[in-house]
Amino acid sequence: MAFNAVRIAYNQTQGLSKLQSVNKLLQVFGSCATRRVTLIRLFLQPQLHKLLALMAEPEHVSVTVQVGEKRGCPEEEGKDTPSKKPKVEKDHKNGDPPVKVDEEEEGPDGEAVDGEEEGETFADMMKHGLTELDVGILRYVSDHEGFSGILKERYSDFVVHEINRQGKIVHLDDLSVPAEAEEAPEPEPKPEDCDVLTEEQKKKLGELQLFKNKEDEVSIEVMEDTKEKRTLLHKAIKTQFPGIETKTEEKEGRKFIVAYHAAGKKALAAPRKHFWPKNRGSFCHFVLYKENKDTMDAINVLSKFLRLRPNMFSYMGTKDKRAVTVQEIAVLKITAERLSHLNKCLMNLKLGNFCYKNHPLKLGELQGNHFTIVIRNISGTDEQVEQAMTSIKATGFINYYGMQRFGTTAVPTQQVGKAILRNDWNQVVDLILKPRPGAEKEFLVRCREEWAKSQDPEAALKKLPNKRCVEGQLLRGLSMYGKKNIVTAFGMLPRNNRLMYVHSYQSVVWNTMVSRRIDAFGLKAVEGDLVLKGTTAHVLSAEEAETTSIHDTVMPLPGFDVIYPTHHGYRELLTADGLDIDNMRHKVKDYSLAGAYRRIIIRPTDVSWEVIQYDDPRISLVHSDFEKLENKPAPVYNKEGKHRALRMEFSLPPSTYATMAIREVLKVDTSIKKQTQLNTTWFN
Repeated sequence: MAFNAVRIAYNQTQGLSKLQSVNKLLQVFGSCATRRVTLIRLFLQPQLHKLLALMAEPEHVSVTVQVGEKRGCPEEEGKDTPSKKPKVEKDHKNGDPPVKVDEEEEGPDGEAVDGEEEGETFADMMKHGLTELDVGILRYVSDHEGFSGILKERYSDFVVHEINRQGKIVHLDDLSVPAEAEEAPEPEPKPEDCDVLTEEQKKKLGELQLFKNKEDEVSIEVMEDTKEKRTLLHKAIKTQFPGIETKTEEKEGRKFIVAYHAAGKKALAAPRKHFWPKNRGSFCHFVLYKENKDTMDAINVLSKFLRLRPNMFSYMGTKDKRAVTVQEIAVLKITAERLSHLNKCLMNLKLGNFCYKNHPLKLGELQGNHFTIVIRNISGTDEQVEQAMTSIKATGFINYYGMQRFGTTAVPTQQVGKAILRNDWNQVVDLILKPRPGAEKEFLVRCREEWAKSQDPEAALKKLPNKRCVEGQLLRGLSMYGKKNIVTAFGMLPRNNRLMYVHSYQSVVWNTMVSRRIDAFGLKAVEGDLVLKGTTAHVLSAEEAETTSIHDTVMPLPGFDVIYPTHHGYRELLTADGLDIDNMRHKVKDYSLAGAYRRIIIRPTDVSWEVIQYDDPRISLVHSDFEKLENKPAPVYNKEGKHRALRMEFSLPPSTYATMAIREVLKVDTSIKKQTQLNTTWFN
């Protein structure tokens, strides 16, 4: 069946340029990400083209579809179209700075859309990527036998619910707008307050308020020049004519109250536009339900609809893109009613559970995340699954930083981070801008080639259609500040992106040192290990180690404000990288690393699992919050189904990677490079 789809694609792409061919492939192969990667990979096999040329049909088969239309493979004609299926994309939640521009320009699943040599397969494109070995992810906790399975075949297979500050799992279960609390009535103005203005003065002030007055201000002479009289006039004008400001001026020995618009005509065209009841909290808190969308992308969408700056929103953490996620968001002085109206026009986003509070949300305030994950097409027996899940519930997994922390390109983010910490700014520029092997967009290839040839930032910048990628921002900085002021030029990148590089280096050091520690001492506390007492690290004595669990031990991320285990090899590792462990402060304050402590082993809570069987791979196997609100039935599992899946639930603390828990269950390398190789081997 897959071969038929490839044959149709071959017929349709004859005579087209490579870029046109890829666009046609996206149409023919549809929006199913997993199937699309497989079919494009098959299409790129050069040995297949000879056979296809012999079998070429005399007429093109008509399979024209509109861009963005949901489309299955040709053999699925007539069947119901599956729910919207996005392209696979690496997760930026905790990791690498994105080097992409707008999503619409992204090739499917990260493969280059132009500029690759004929016949290069997706596996060839990814051969320069990282594996777990490259970032220090080496060991497992348990010795059970692993098994294979497909993670995130559909984005609805990965569901994340935030656990808020109170320890409650956040759900979207109410779309209603809260009733407004009764506001205390404003005190009625005293009769004498109203009488201080004449009818003619009120008329002029009214015209000024509505911008009907040709003058920019109205002057009222104070006949009885006393402070009490002037105060009454100021109060009466401001009370009766919102949006008007007053001041006292002296002209030719006489005093006047001058009324005027403080912020000008544009800002006060609607005087009560920014009215906010005093008894209402300044921040509207709500639950954001999103499908297949990054947290920042979702906030940018809300910002555009509400005409706000994105920094008006606050949240406790970012969530995966390729997933269904539920989290709390807060926004300053936007009513629940306005937010609720957005539900009529938003795609893959829903807002609800509105309430008003007097505080925003802060990063890191959450207690963790609750995951519901489906791994499809598992090969393990029920006994293997039981053994794996029992182990992770009882013992846990090594708390490695996941692969998304380090990027998927030929130049890992930790290398850039190491160059920053070494103050080697020429290497920072070189690593980001030099030509690199692997899959990239054609315009990035041209940009890198121009930089390598001319070292001219303006010339290289002209090769980029969109300047918002990391390369574009760095080149713009070099163009503005010159190549001798790289630190300032690098500062053109958003602060979070810049810090991701150095945090990535810290993470690979932590991963490496934890693997070495487990190799040396196993999964038990030993003399010289660290534990936290409050927020302070304490070095264990031999006697203390006897009564301490491995689950309580921590390892430090390198920095100037941490201590190290007495048995550590941090100094040797950092020295080999050209860094001084005793001097982790940087000339640029942003890159001075204080360090932190991280638990070696994490034991998930609220763990449950079941092996389910199903027939239709297109149906969702998790009942989402939105489906419950829509009163849609829960998925029904067929006990005699031809496919098997593992459905698991667990909760993890913040900054812990669910993919590392899944790695422990399946015993597989979670890197894109390795998964691609495994999929290619299976396909062949």
